[in-house]
Amino acid sequence: MTDEEEPTETEEEALQLSTEEMESRLEEASEALEDAETEADLDDVEATVDRVAGAVETADFAEDDEEAEAIQDQIDELRDAIDEQRGPYAEDVLDDIEACQTQLTDTRWTANGLPAIREAVAAYLDAAGDALDTEFAAADDEEPEALAGALDAVTDAVDDADLDPDADADAVAALVEATEELETGLDDAEEWDDLQTNEQLQAEGFYDVLGHYKDYPVEWAALKEHEQQGNVEQVLRALDALGSEFMERHCMEALTRMGDPAAFEEMHARAQKRDKPGIEALGKMGAGAEDAVETLLEYVDEDSDPQLQKVTFKALGEIGSEEATQALANKLVMDDDNVRPIAARALGLIGDTRAIEPLADTVADDEERTVRTAAAWALRQIGTREALEAAAEYEDAQEYTLQAEAEKAREALEADDDAAAVEA
Repeated sequence: MTDEEEPTETEEEALQLSTEEMESRLEEASEALEDAETEADLDDVEATVDRVAGAVETADFAEDDEEAEAIQDQIDELRDAIDEQRGPYAEDVLDDIEACQTQLTDTRWTANGLPAIREAVAAYLDAAGDALDTEFAAADDEEPEALAGALDAVTDAVDDADLDPDADADAVAALVEATEELETGLDDAEEWDDLQTNEQLQAEGFYDVLGHYKDYPVEWAALKEHEQQGNVEQVLRALDALGSEFMERHCMEALTRMGDPAAFEEMHARAQKRDKPGIEALGKMGAGAEDAVETLLEYVDEDSDPQLQKVTFKALGEIGSEEATQALANKLVMDDDNVRPIAARALGLIGDTRAIEPLADTVADDEERTVRTAAAWALRQIGTREALEAAAEYEDAQEYTLQAEAEKAREALEADDDAAAVEA
């Protein structure tokens, strides 16, 4: 062994260092880090720190040993310093480009923001071309998707260049600087979320319907005009943008009155959160909200929330899906006599003949006048001869409301008989 050669330290020996040896090696690593110029130099420093860290894990320190804590702090500080001194790498540039592409396509840019992002991408393509000694196609399109696609050329060029962090440090640094400027340019460009609520609504034409006379607040005046004109998209826009309880209530009332299936997605999302106005609005859409039946059926047995049941039963009836028939028929015998009539009326709106028997039983057996009357009304809505005959039996009932329904059922039967006689 020559004087220049040093004995190789075994793995076991590396894990058996005294406190003084650990401190000495960390001091050497700190000095080496200051002098490090290449990634290989940093690798050597990191290897020394890792050897000391391994020795710390196996050392027999006393509990709460301050020296051990101090050594661990030195290790952590050196590792952070090594990480800070490494790079930059081409991989970092690629990650940043991808983040910029996502920002371009996922952000809703304003009319002012679109030319700004084009300028930012155009400047980046020039700077990246200089760093890589190549030329990229000009970014003439303001569409975010096209601009994001233009950055693919830089990604491909960086991949092809296979930049070394030491040999190509200047090129990598120039790319990092250019990418940071691109990020800044995109951050500074005006996006939709930067606008105030009234500015957003103005940009979307929400206030364009206002004439000379305006109710206060003007948003309410515009809302009423959009409802009258059937502009459901503008009403939904106001619902999303205007946060006051006052405007939310009026937006929901407008959507309920409109009953436009174009609002289905928003109302269904609200219904899935047990929002009663949202459920009511779904009902007014009728068959246009049939895709919400599965959601609404989940609330049929919510006996602890009768108000939720009422609005749900009514909505199911208005939607008219026979899928709800059995679930509603089961509720004709529930305890709450304020909810049973709603179930009966919902069955009448659906019109499924399978509901005739349970409705007829309800008229016959229920002790509440309102429930019996609602069931008779439902039978009359179903309107088949069997249903009408079941309701007509109660012409002599003591309850006036039930008697009135029975008389209407009898009149319907007689009208059918007269029509049949004429045809014969």
